[in-house]
Amino acid sequence: MRIHRLAVPLLATGILAALSAPTSATTATAARTDRWTGTWASAVQRPMGATWQGKNWSLDGFANSSLRQVVRISAGGSQLRVRLSNRYGTGPLRLTGATVAKAGPGASTVPGTTRNLTFRHLASVAVPAGQDAVSDATPLRTTALERLTITLYFATPTGPATFHESAAATTYRASGEHRTDPSAGAFRDESHSSYYLTGVDVAGTSTRSAVVAFGDSITDGVSSTRNADNRYPDQLAERVAASGRRLSVVNAGLSGNRLLADSECCGVSALHRFRHDVLSQPGVRTVIVSQGLNDLGFNPDVTAAQLIAGHRQLITAAHRYGVRIVGGTITPMKGSMLDSARGELVRQQVNQWIRTSGEYDAVVDFAAVLADPADPTALRSSYDAGDALHPNDAGLAALAAAIDISSL
Repeated sequence: MRIHRLAVPLLATGILAALSAPTSATTATAARTDRWTGTWASAVQRPMGATWQGKNWSLDGFANSSLRQVVRISAGGSQLRVRLSNRYGTGPLRLTGATVAKAGPGASTVPGTTRNLTFRHLASVAVPAGQDAVSDATPLRTTALERLTITLYFATPTGPATFHESAAATTYRASGEHRTDPSAGAFRDESHSSYYLTGVDVAGTSTRSAVVAFGDSITDGVSSTRNADNRYPDQLAERVAASGRRLSVVNAGLSGNRLLADSECCGVSALHRFRHDVLSQPGVRTVIVSQGLNDLGFNPDVTAAQLIAGHRQLITAAHRYGVRIVGGTITPMKGSMLDSARGELVRQQVNQWIRTSGEYDAVVDFAAVLADPADPTALRSSYDAGDALHPNDAGLAALAAAIDISSL
């Protein structure tokens, strides 16, 4: 939810068509009917410089570097595949090789679990600018809530890197080729962002479906404890796993993201990325939407009617693909950098529509969960990460607990 350097209003003709059009690689219908289910995901954005969280590696990219990233999957299987993106690259992304292994402490891996990833049966792949790549099926038996390590090696310069700025997890870098190295010793550099990695899918178990959490920095988990997997979708995944339901939960949150407008630093709008980040997720069944807070904070002229129209476009697109859609109310912002009297009025109007219109298939009242009982326009102090806007780990746990699993 940072100040945007560029914002382009979007409520334009043709957005709904873009939301509903199939991707070039796969349609949402195919994503729901093939044998793969998304078990971890990340939305990506264009390269940019340092943020309030510090420097990242996206503008410089990588050369003769091994990049090690740790993810916690929400559901297991007997096979997996990894999805990578060069969506914002300036030229072909030449990946020399990649591995997946079960994660040990920090940048280490569990000896004996490393598997080489291939792409059309080759160790290396060149991903054209603007496109994605999916690895071949790799045999590795996994279980729900298990941590995996993906290591990418780039022998030649990559150019600027497609990435996810607020990963809430540490990415490690080593000089040279260390794809199969189980130790952490060579991985001396650390970053708060993730790079190129957009998804992990599983197969080889009973049919299951994916739930996509779609939102801004609150969904992204920017205020959660790093490397603790305490984002609200993580904690929802724990509830789902404990319940025994055949569902995975993936996180398509993007810090600073708006419902209606693109931004150079915070990604394309929710309307523009809904098709790729939600409808094309393998096995998608349900999406939980939490969007609008940044529109209120950074567009002083936005109206309730415009935000409601945006939400309706998401609902229409989801239903066109047979995806169930759950609406989350917009959370409190009093005393934060987004706060304004007019914005608060619009927030209340939009929340009233989400709660009472019946247009979403189900509703989760995130605003009520986080609100101070003495002042519903403010964040409860015990849930405040320190900026009167973002919930801490306890607040994120409360959001996860508020979701009726049977509604998914």
